[in-house]
Amino acid sequence: MAQLQWLNENYRPFFLFTCIFIFVLIKFLLIDKSRKRRSTLPPGPPTLPTIGNLHQLGTMPHLSLQSLAHKYGHIIYLQLGQIPTVVVSSARLAKEVLKTHDLALASRPQLFVAKHLLYNCTDITFSPYGAYWRYIRKICIHEFLSDKRVHSYSSVREEEVARLICRVAGTYPRTINLSKMLGLYANDVLCHVAFGRDFSEGGDYYRQGFREMLDEVRELLGGFNVGDFFPSLEFIHTLTGMKSRLQDTFRRLDQFLDQMLNEHTTSKKVEEHKDLVDSLLEVQKNDSDEQPLTTDNIKAIILDMFGAGTDTSFITLDWVMTELLMNPEVMEKAQREVRSTVKEIRVVAESDLYQLQYMRAVIKEVLRLHPPAPILVPRESMEDIILEGYKIPVKTRVLVNAWAVGRNPESWEDPNTFKPERFLGSNIDYRGQDFKLIPFGAGRRGCPGITFATAVIELALAQLLYSFDWELPPGTSAKDLDLTEVFGISMYKKESLCVVAKPHFL
Repeated sequence: MAQLQWLNENYRPFFLFTCIFIFVLIKFLLIDKSRKRRSTLPPGPPTLPTIGNLHQLGTMPHLSLQSLAHKYGHIIYLQLGQIPTVVVSSARLAKEVLKTHDLALASRPQLFVAKHLLYNCTDITFSPYGAYWRYIRKICIHEFLSDKRVHSYSSVREEEVARLICRVAGTYPRTINLSKMLGLYANDVLCHVAFGRDFSEGGDYYRQGFREMLDEVRELLGGFNVGDFFPSLEFIHTLTGMKSRLQDTFRRLDQFLDQMLNEHTTSKKVEEHKDLVDSLLEVQKNDSDEQPLTTDNIKAIILDMFGAGTDTSFITLDWVMTELLMNPEVMEKAQREVRSTVKEIRVVAESDLYQLQYMRAVIKEVLRLHPPAPILVPRESMEDIILEGYKIPVKTRVLVNAWAVGRNPESWEDPNTFKPERFLGSNIDYRGQDFKLIPFGAGRRGCPGITFATAVIELALAQLLYSFDWELPPGTSAKDLDLTEVFGISMYKKESLCVVAKPHFL
């Protein structure tokens, strides 16, 4: 016993030394492994414990990310809470993400708000990549967004543009809130062709508060929700009150959509008067068991179509008119083009639009400087990929800063200047083939509604330029305009554009 005690006492220092050596070795190996892993990732700023780089996003993430890109390069790695994230800010890298690695990056992260408001992400925008997403995208393009379908809505666009012009004309010489009127126009067109009902003030859906519900959905989906960066801590949403707010909004939306579907189910419409909801119900009725379309799926698609289908048109028209009022020489040139094309007919026809090359250049320039979605909807890697020589692991969130891409001096001369002339004689377009200009994204997850939005924007803008001479309210100059934006999944100007519209033909 005494001998054993002697051994323990003599070997204790050796044992202690061995333990310390093993601990240091393991720690060194772990640190070395972490360093090796970090060395294969893109560069990025140092992280803080727990939150990583979340504190560096700020209230306007597209600006913060552009600033980080200036310091660390056009591809950066951020640890946003528990979420590994890669951000790209150049046309060349956007092409890598949206084309070269399009399939590997075709899925979406499951965001908390989208899961709760969009029926477990069964809409087109947030649905994970797979058979279901391909199926509903095909349905929506075939039934609503194909070139043929969009062309068939021409009478609706003409009718709604005429209503918009009538509303504006009736206000002279008073100052009007043009932003509100443009928003109403965009909503009216979509509601008319998708739901077959009136969205205008005093209309059925307006009285039932549909617009307020949609505004709530946009606000909830917009921006960066802190809880989305800590998936294992879902209770955060309860503590912040987000969960109860989501549940209340969803309940009201669901009741409204149930009523809408019931109305469409009981109505008897002839083929030529069928809208999107009628088409979706018909697909559901004739569906095969292989890929059934549930009622909740239809509701999610309806919300998606309405949100995405109105935001782009309204935001673009609002920014076009703002930029034209700040650049009167551009306004005069665009008006001269429209009026010399249409002459004394007074009504712009869709067949006239292809001749309005300068007006189309104005729209492109606005989409370059003010993309409706400054950061494209996040993608998530489904496998390991190599991007710019860096290894991007599976389940990494990938963001494309479309706002920074549109202002990158590598792609654009004098990038912060509003200069539509840069597009004259140029083949650059925003339909997903030119990665310098990607307001609608590109690849598999690019926006399928580009043709629809373009038609809604161009006809309204041409008629507004033709019919009115535009001025800022008395005592207001261009430098007085508040251009502050509210960041979200779609980015609005914080303050409405108020103007005086003098009818050109009195």
